[in-house]
Amino acid sequence: MTRTQKVAFDSEGVALTGHLFLPDRTDVPGPLPGVVVAGTWTSVKELMADRYAERLAARGFAALSFDFTGFGESEGEPRDVEDPARKVRDIHHAVTFLGAHEAVDGARLGALGICAAAMYMSDNAAGDPRVRSLALVAPWLHDAAVVEEAYGGAEAVAERIKTGREARARYDETGEVEYVPVVSATDERAAMPYDINFYLNPARGGIAAWPNRFALMSWADWLTYDAVALAPRIEQPTLLVHSPDAAIPEGARRFHAGLAGPKDFLWTQGTQFDFYDAEPQVGVGVDTVAAHFARTLR
Repeated sequence: MTRTQKVAFDSEGVALTGHLFLPDRTDVPGPLPGVVVAGTWTSVKELMADRYAERLAARGFAALSFDFTGFGESEGEPRDVEDPARKVRDIHHAVTFLGAHEAVDGARLGALGICAAAMYMSDNAAGDPRVRSLALVAPWLHDAAVVEEAYGGAEAVAERIKTGREARARYDETGEVEYVPVVSATDERAAMPYDINFYLNPARGGIAAWPNRFALMSWADWLTYDAVALAPRIEQPTLLVHSPDAAIPEGARRFHAGLAGPKDFLWTQGTQFDFYDAEPQVGVGVDTVAAHFARTLR
């Protein structure tokens, strides 16, 4: 059993809203190890971060999920912009908040990134020694080569970057944000123009809290972000949980190979979306991550 606190904390003058999950039992001695949890690009905390955080709390951790600046219940403008640098800053402030909480041992802090948040958690960990342990589930870890493979080649990537920069220029001039769906089975402009059940099914990820909109200005920063290059700067013990049938496994392999510190890699089974809400993938992910944090946050 767990208990949940709705919390708020500051990130560069923006009030962020989160859920702090704590063990609901009295046999956990002293301050708890803490873990900051975040999920896929464009996601809100209810999409998958809450799920992982609650299960980690049931295993004895204080786990914080939250909405990034401009997403979900958090403040900030413009809304629903996938801005890697801004998200890394938010994670840094989430670590600050969690480490100072009365229930948490600030010397035992970890970070869990699911899908795209693997990049952002890794970026923060590379420069934040307060994060003593890192875990990445179904990690989306790209560089220029992976981006070209995932998005249809150099010409297609260049066109998206151009679209993003033009949208950013229009926003700077007019204040208007141009949006397309994140996922659509019918709209070719969508960031992911596919029939993805997880995102389109209201019983899974198609929840009211997630508006399914992608700011076109996001393309430039997203597609030019290099997460694989972060690996040599990460000295913390790092775990990856992934599947050959999930998204861009080659990026995960190359990232893992480049890590500077102790590292583990569990290859398991499942599609990318299975790791968001399906069993046994979520259970395998949580169990493996919890064991990793129990070992490295002693």
